[in-house]
Order: sequence, then structure tokens, then C-alpha cells
Amino acid sequence: MKFEELEEITQESIFVESLLNSPAKLKLLTGNIGLDKLIKNKDLHRPQLALAGFVELFNHNQIQIIGNTEYFYLKSLSKQQRINSIKNLAQFDIPCVIITNGREPFPEFLQIAKEHNIPVFSTDYNTTKAFNLLSEYLDDQFAPHVVVHGSFVDVYGVGVLFIGKSGIGKSEIALDLVERGHRLVADDIVMLTKKRETIIMGTGTSLVQHFMEIRGLGIIDIRQMFGIRAIRFQKRLEIIVELEEWSQKQEYTRTGLDETYANIMGVEISMVKLPIIPGKNITVIAEVIAINYLLRTYGYNAAKVFTDNLKDAIKKRSAGPQRNFQDKRLINYFQGDNE
Repeated sequence: MKFEELEEITQESIFVESLLNSPAKLKLLTGNIGLDKLIKNKDLHRPQLALAGFVELFNHNQIQIIGNTEYFYLKSLSKQQRINSIKNLAQFDIPCVIITNGREPFPEFLQIAKEHNIPVFSTDYNTTKAFNLLSEYLDDQFAPHVVVHGSFVDVYGVGVLFIGKSGIGKSEIALDLVERGHRLVADDIVMLTKKRETIIMGTGTSLVQHFMEIRGLGIIDIRQMFGIRAIRFQKRLEIIVELEEWSQKQEYTRTGLDETYANIMGVEISMVKLPIIPGKNITVIAEVIAINYLLRTYGYNAAKVFTDNLKDAIKKRSAGPQRNFQDKRLINYFQGDNE
């Protein structure tokens, strides 16, 4: 599979109403007006200069955040001045306004907002916390994603994506892993989303969910069959295992010193090519791949340790008397084993 050729899908806009699903715990203050307006920009804006009357560089197409600075500025004005200041904002097609710190909006603010079809929300979080939560939510909503055909499983806490041509056994391996206590994230259709610059998150689709097709058997429901502990709704992608039929002409890695990576939306993901032959226990190997990844993550590389030991033995041999090199057994003396 050539991940570089996958089509990136990006959401161009979301409805204002979807902000009610954000972790910022927003409360709607203006009824149902303007909830069908579109948010086309994921950035947030604080309209300090616009409230003061300078609107030449006003980013009116962004969500407007009213924090303590803006609130107390409006409070310092007379009622008529406050109305004029609010109208400086309302003359533009603003997606919505969010008031932080649990502040009660001025009655004239809500009245002008309703007249101009501008939804107003409030949150009890302070401005910094609200900014972080909303930015995280909007980054996710506008993040690019790709669709991959494969099976995605959480193996010992490591997100492992199995790919390969149709019928090679991806679903069967995932099913075997689930039976051994690991958790299925998605089968057949896996949606990968880029979170930040170095993280790829994976999930299934609302239609397929945790159903799985086993050839010769049909459709099975993993959640109903194995219980809630056998599934996950999301997982970070950390390893890609490409399954392929074993070929004598193909050269496979023997030491693991040279790591291979796949580039998905600009993020490099560790990749392993695994040849399939009769009698090979792919499920156990998949568990070993996950454990080996964890060891490398925590600083232990078996291939490097073995290579260093070999280099050290060669170095000692070359420095000592010239004689035939022979590998010695691990222990010098066998004790009795009476078990």
C-alpha cells in the first residue's frame, strides 16, 4: 500500500451547533438562533480592538471569545457607549460569541446578538482553559484524515494496523488477538486522523462499528460476542504490519537494525513486513512486535544489543592470540536438575 497516494479528506466547515459537543461545556444563551451558521475557520479571536472601534483588521470569520479584558472594558462604558461598542462587532457576519469565566452577559449584548442572528454561548472555564479546550476540539474537527482498508487492534496498549491484500487474513488475525484478550478498534474500514504534527489516531466508522466479516462464516459482532472489554473506540497508530505471501525472491529483514517507516499525512509510522507461510503463528508474532516496540520505546533495542555483543567478541578475538573462534555455551557448569 502506498500511503502517500491516499486521498486526504478535510472538513471545510462545521455547524455552530456542533460546539455544544465540545469539551468546553458551553451553555446556549440566545435560544436556537444561528445554530445552522457555518464555522469555516478553526482559529479563535478576542475582539479587543474591534470593541474599541478599530475594525480594519478584525477577523470576523472566527469564533469570538469574550474574556475578562473584554467584559470589564464593556462594563466600564456607559450603556449607550456599550451598545455602540457591541454594534461594532454585530455589523459583521460573526459565527458565534463565547463568554468565558461564567460571566453574565449584558442584556443589550444578548438583544443585539439576537437581532443580528449571532448565537452567544457561555462557559464556566476561564479564558485560557476555554481557549485550550475549544482549540483542541476545532483542530480535531478540521484535521485531515484518510481511509485505509485493514484491521486495527490494541495489542498490549500498542496500536497495530494490519494491512495487506484482500483475503490474506487480516480479520482472522484481529479475531485471534481479541480472543487472546486484546482489543479491536476497527476492522475492514479504518479512519486515520492526524492529531497535531506527530500523532495519527485511528477509529472505525459509525456504520461498521465493531462488526467483523470472517470469510466462510459471515458477519459477527465483536462487542456482543466478547463484551465491552474487547473493543476500543479510538487508538493512536504506532505500528503498521503489512501481511504478504512469502516469496523466495523477496528479502526480509533478519536483524531488525534498519527500521522501516510509512509516511501518513506527513507523520512517520514504524512499519513491519510480515511474510505469511503455512504453520506460522502470526498472532503470537504480532504480540511480539508490540512488546518489541514497547522495549524500543523504553530504550532497549535487542538487535543493537546483539550486534554490540558480536562486535565486542570480534574485537576481543582480534586483540588476543590468533586461533579459531568458537562460540562458547552460555554457562560454564551444568548443575543438577532434579525437577
